[in-house]
Amino acid sequence: MKLLTKELRAKLPKLYSQEKKGEDATVYVKFFCPWNSWTWFATEFDGEDRFFGLVYGHETELGYFSLSELETVRGFGGLGIERDLHFEPKTLREVRQEHAKHFGR
Repeated sequence: MKLLTKELRAKLPKLYSQEKKGEDATVYVKFFCPWNSWTWFATEFDGEDRFFGLVYGHETELGYFSLSELETVRGFGGLGIERDLHFEPKTLREVRQEHAKHFGR
């Protein structure tokens, strides 16, 4: 699966362009790990490799993550990180609320 299409690249705002929006920043892309609960929600992209967004992993935090790293991760049977094909853009606030409803954090 291609994690980032041309269409998504064009939609993602440049790094730092949403930083004053806080919880009202728009999340455009959701990536997830099919063999555990790690999930990455991208709000911004540098146009090459670096995203900024919300990450649910061992901790929940806003931070940077790399497209090249997501593309190289492999798990059981060669599974890789996937993009949620049905994800619709929403605010960080909405993402946090939905996650808390389903996962309790």
